[in-house]
Amino acid sequence: MKLAFLCLTATALAAAAPRDGQRDFDFEIGAWKTQLRRLVRPLSGSTTWVEYAGTTTVRSVWNGRANLVELEVDGPQSHLEGLSLRLYNPESRQWSVNFSNSASGTLSPPVYGEFRDGRGEFFGQDTLGARAILVRFVITPLGPDSIRFEQAFSDDAGKSWEVNWIATDTRVKQK
Repeated sequence: MKLAFLCLTATALAAAAPRDGQRDFDFEIGAWKTQLRRLVRPLSGSTTWVEYAGTTTVRSVWNGRANLVELEVDGPQSHLEGLSLRLYNPESRQWSVNFSNSASGTLSPPVYGEFRDGRGEFFGQDTLGARAILVRFVITPLGPDSIRFEQAFSDDAGKSWEVNWIATDTRVKQK
């Protein structure tokens, strides 16, 4: 009876221990073909989407505790270049995702979160024009060679979300 209790206690403690997620983005290191859809005017009632195609390259930094994402896509009327810096905080066991585009040259406020059961979910605050908004960014691996990224905004404190950015990446096979 004592042995069974000790085994259950050890199992419960192991389950309650915080998970070290510093290698959560390792699956994404490499080159990707990117298909991107972007809502032209988020939170305006518009339903006009623009499609882009291009590439994403992800490099590991600091032995997997950070990574750098370079996005370059072209659409019917524009060319977009984005840079994302993801940093792992070992104390909170969470990631910050920081984004910039070449047009602005500044980092947007980070979103913070972690992966659970293979799915990454990140939240933060930002502004859209003069309005304060919440941002949700979700990363869903679709398989070993495909990933979906989805960004949504909320201007009602998270009661509702409007998706405004959907990207699907497919791994470029090395020759």
